[in-house]
Amino acid sequence: MSADVAHELRRKVERERVVARTRSARARILLALGPATSIGGLAWAVVQPWRLTLLHPFGQGFYWLLAEPPLYVVLVGILFRLLIVPGIVADLEEQR
Repeated sequence: MSADVAHELRRKVERERVVARTRSARARILLALGPATSIGGLAWAVVQPWRLTLLHPFGQGFYWLLAEPPLYVVLVGILFRLLIVPGIVADLEEQR
């Protein structure tokens, strides 16, 4: 790795840290919604384990093993954080 590439990577990381420190409260809340939703889904799975037919699949078809509401909540939280929030936060930062 050449020194120019290393210096450019270092500058990029430093810029990202500065942007992360100067994010607005709206952006921070949006960034926290996905993980909070996923944690809620995990909590739901722990509080009501009988909803997870993966734990006791006897007599259940593939659909019932796939259709797990707590797992859907976790999946939606992850997808929201990875696919939707970056665009919204970028728009919020452009408006500043």
